[in-house]
Amino acid sequence: MIIATRSGKSFDTDRDLSAAERHILQKLFIWEALASSLEQFREKEKQAMLKGWNDSGPIQTSEAMRTILADLEQRVVLRLAEKK
Repeated sequence: MIIATRSGKSFDTDRDLSAAERHILQKLFIWEALASSLEQFREKEKQAMLKGWNDSGPIQTSEAMRTILADLEQRVVLRLAEKK
């Protein structure tokens, strides 16, 4: 899957992310739509990174994943601002 950030960067999840990062990203896509606050999204992000894939433990976050996560946070902020 190709992910494009709002800043115009593109990432190929098969090539740029580890399997654990892809798994966590899938969960966070759901939380992007459901989080009632940026704080809640960040908490879910933190929990997912600590839990890892199938409770495998904390994962190392690549530069690509950090960029994608920052973009997801921006999307949460924009979605919440639109609701007001």
